[in-house]
Amino acid sequence: MRFEDLHLQPALLRAVQAEGYLAPTPIQAKAIPHLLAGRDLVGLAQTGTGKTAAFALPVLQRLGEVAQGPRRKIRCLVLTPTRELAAQVGQSFSTYGRHTGLRATVIFGGVGQSAQVSALRQGVDVLVATPGRLLDLMNQKLVPLEAVEILVLDEADRMLDMGFINDVRKVIARLPQKRQTLLFSATMPDDIQKLVDSILIDPVQVAVNPVSSTVDRVEQSVYFVEKNDKRSLLIDLARDPSISRALVFTRTKHGANRVAESLDKAGVVAEAIHGNKSQGARERALSNFRGGSTRFLVATDIAARGIDIEGITHVINYDLPNVPESYVHRIGRTARAGASGIALSFCDADERDYLAAIERLTRRKVEVVREHGYASKVAPPPAEPAIKQPAPHRPSEPKGNRELRARPHRKPVPSNPSRREQTSPSRQAREQGQQKPLWKKPSNPHPTGRPAAGSDSPRQHPDRQMPSPKRAHPGRGSPQTQKTQEPGRQRWPHEPRHAPRHGG
Repeated sequence: MRFEDLHLQPALLRAVQAEGYLAPTPIQAKAIPHLLAGRDLVGLAQTGTGKTAAFALPVLQRLGEVAQGPRRKIRCLVLTPTRELAAQVGQSFSTYGRHTGLRATVIFGGVGQSAQVSALRQGVDVLVATPGRLLDLMNQKLVPLEAVEILVLDEADRMLDMGFINDVRKVIARLPQKRQTLLFSATMPDDIQKLVDSILIDPVQVAVNPVSSTVDRVEQSVYFVEKNDKRSLLIDLARDPSISRALVFTRTKHGANRVAESLDKAGVVAEAIHGNKSQGARERALSNFRGGSTRFLVATDIAARGIDIEGITHVINYDLPNVPESYVHRIGRTARAGASGIALSFCDADERDYLAAIERLTRRKVEVVREHGYASKVAPPPAEPAIKQPAPHRPSEPKGNRELRARPHRKPVPSNPSRREQTSPSRQAREQGQQKPLWKKPSNPHPTGRPAAGSDSPRQHPDRQMPSPKRAHPGRGSPQTQKTQEPGRQRWPHEPRHAPRHGG
């Protein structure tokens, strides 16, 4: 299939050809026809499969088909989780729409808002934004959204992971009800499915790969190493000339700074990028990494999505992520645009459970590198775990067969019908009177049921024994209370202990 077969406008085809695209990717070939028809869509695809062009090209064509008024209004809103992804999507709209006359702008936090507000006042057709800065400007009444016709949620699962889902719902609540909604995601957790059911109308679902599957062209391996030896192992790997451009992921921001400093001291050009860096420093680091002056870029998961840099040969997981889906997004930074890539992971003793969760999610075992100079003291799992074979089927014997099967450790015991008639020695002794019975029924001291004359025993039934008298309560019939009772007369149970006192 060619882009001409998708019925795109000549202005868009010119831009696509200028970028060197020859044929659409699977997600583009499946999504573009439905989007041009105005359908709501849910796109499930791995990172690096051309999702941005899959929604940018049809959005630009639909906006160009409607005549623009004297003042530009925001007719398409694209929400992204990170600044880097927002900048990349905004650049894609500007690149593909260079011959359409449509205008796109990007707003995100971390920088001053004056330049962004100035661009909005000049009028834009496509607005790409992060949820936090967009809500801030909306509360200041600086972003009119009453004319939005198309809403795009890019990397929706990542926005859920970063806690932006409530902000996304607040933004959607202020949009027109009549609109086209597109949602693209690499995974589909339950919360995203609920969001889809609430904001999309009869959506078309397009999936080009199984959910949470890793890129097939990525060669994956893991090093079992002690936590304190990870830096030394990374420096040794950095001496390999085949690693021309590597993206290293750490779990924390301070960890990214320490790893970058260690590489610099070892003579390896490296820079760190994370949330504590200013927007200018992050853009410079990305520019140097893209240009080739920086060989190693150390980042947190903030850069796991939205970095579309060609030529990344290796992705190194210095720290394994505690969320297995993040592993999929990390290694998706390599093997883009049909190229191959390598993903290396360092796993210490505390991260074995993270590795097991990743293998359960991806449904494949990660190859273990056993020959290296920093092997962990904790033994790695076996290379090929033994598979327990099921026991062979054994037909059951007839119910009437009382013969026991002969076994090597057990002699066969023949059945003896007369064994039930034999009596035990203890029973024989009791029958002969040589042994007292184990229990004998107590005899009744009064066979007639009446006590003898002058006896103090109470009247009782022959087979029933009277309970023992209860202990007297210290206030009921006790010597302390007998002096308050009238002589020759006992107090009834319902009577009070003391006679009431009458005033007078």
